[in-house]
Amino acid sequence: MYAPINQYQNTQITTASPEGILLMLYEGAVRFSRTALDRMNRGDISGKGIYIGKTIAIVNELTCTLNHDVGGEIADNLDRLYAYLISEFSNANINNDSKALENAITILSNLCDTWTEAVEAVKKERCAGRGVEQQVRVAG
Repeated sequence: MYAPINQYQNTQITTASPEGILLMLYEGAVRFSRTALDRMNRGDISGKGIYIGKTIAIVNELTCTLNHDVGGEIADNLDRLYAYLISEFSNANINNDSKALENAITILSNLCDTWTEAVEAVKKERCAGRGVEQQVRVAG
C-alpha cells in the first residue's frame, strides 16, 4: 500500500537540488516537531518521544552538512543554534516541557522561512541571469 508513496518520496529526494533537500529537511523538522507537540498535548508520551527523536535526527543531519570553511561565521552560528535546538528538544522530551518544544518550533519555523526566501532569491537571480545570457546569444 505504501510502495507508491515511498517511490514518489524517493524520487523527490534523489532528483532534488541541494537547496531543495535543505528545504525538505527543514520542513520535515518543523512537521515532526509540531506532531511531537500535538502528541505531548494529548498525553502520548511514546509518540512525543518518537517525533522528537526524528526531529533531533534531522537537526543532527543539518549540523553534519555545515561547511565551516565556506560558511565561516554563518556556519559557526548555525552550529551553535542547532546545538541549542537539540538541547531544547531533549529538555522537552525529558521534562515533558511544552514551552521548550514551542520555542524550538518557532526557531525552526523561522529558519525554514528564511531558507525558503533565500532559495527563492537565488532561483530568481539564476533566471534573471539566464535571461541576460539568452539575450546576449540572440543579440550576438
